[in-house]
Amino acid sequence: MSEQSAICEKTRAEELRVAALDAARSAASLLRATFRTSVDAEIKTNAHDLVTEIDRRSQQIITESLLAAVPGSWVLGEENISTQSGNAAPGSVQWIVDPIDGTSNFVHGIAFFCISIAAAIDGQLAAAVIIDPIAGDEFTANAESALLNGAVLNPARRPEQARANLMTDYPGAESLLHDGDLALQLFGQWIQDFATVRRKVSAALALAHVAAGWCDATIGFDTKVWDVAAGAHLVRMAHGTFRGLAYGQEGLADHECPGFIAQGPGADYRSLNLAAQKIHELRTGKDA
Repeated sequence: MSEQSAICEKTRAEELRVAALDAARSAASLLRATFRTSVDAEIKTNAHDLVTEIDRRSQQIITESLLAAVPGSWVLGEENISTQSGNAAPGSVQWIVDPIDGTSNFVHGIAFFCISIAAAIDGQLAAAVIIDPIAGDEFTANAESALLNGAVLNPARRPEQARANLMTDYPGAESLLHDGDLALQLFGQWIQDFATVRRKVSAALALAHVAAGWCDATIGFDTKVWDVAAGAHLVRMAHGTFRGLAYGQEGLADHECPGFIAQGPGADYRSLNLAAQKIHELRTGKDA
């Protein structure tokens, strides 16, 4: 890549970061205004997977803002709305949006949820925004760095496994059905291996906490692209690692995989790697 091309890429990524931040801020005010009010929740796929009218309104606000800011871009969002449109034309900007990651927490009045927006071009992540509307934290990333409320994130090297803290949504109800006793065995092993294990039920916000250095690692085995795309870019721009777990599927970018391991700078926790290997073997019937 020429120097001029690199400068253009960085400039473009910063423009996308700003557009995503403006969109997320517009929706954040809605979430703050409706949090801990009477919000009716609907069952999406099962009683553990909820959606509200606020999810849809947030998606609408974000989508309209993004498409206005970047004409010709298109939106892949968790909630389907009438204005969502576009196609994967080469070079076009793809927005990957979760209007409320952690809807169950939002519905139950637990202040751990976020808005997550990533920008990708030809399958490569270029910018990211995650806003925690209640704490007021704005995590963003362009092609050069990750930031928290405008300040560059540069977390220290993470501690050894026995002193580290882990966030995970695993195992959930569906995972228990798929993985059986192994799911509980893995969770029990993590409780023994790590200093603390927290189930916060928002993969995007957990990834943001890894990027900030508030959490040392997070892992998931049943995630969607909108759960992790923004967080994956944040972690990498904060000098951590994000590895997708594809379970044998070919051609997926890391953020498109159904599972992941994310770790802060310098961390490579054996317990997480072994868990990923066992899940791979169980779900594919093959050695990792």
